This record gives sequence, C-alpha cells and structure tokens, in this order.
Amino acid sequence: MEVNMSVEEVVNQISDLVEKEGKLPRKKEVKKSDPELMKNALYYFPNWDTAVEHSIGS
Repeated sequence: MEVNMSVEEVVNQISDLVEKEGKLPRKKEVKKSDPELMKNALYYFPNWDTAVEHSIGS
C-alpha cells in the first residue's frame, strides 16, 4: 500500500477534524469524505479508533 502522508500529518488531520466537528469523527463518515486520510491512518494504526485515540491524546 502506498501512503502519501506522514504519521504526523495523519494525526494532525484527525485532530483538526475533532476540533472542527466538536466530536469524534466516525469511520464511515471519514471513509466517505476523505478516503486518503482513512487509507493513511490505517497504514500507521491497527484501526480507526486507535488512530483517533492517538490523535486526541497527543
């Protein structure tokens, strides 16, 4: 799988989504609205929930 974002970019984009929406981004919504973010997040993290937890914890 080819990725075009660094892990820091993935974390920052997820953090921005949380900040903008005021809630945790749902996997289904992100998969539809930003498939590149989803693909890159799943490359670096075992699942979407782990990517979100890492993003809001950092």
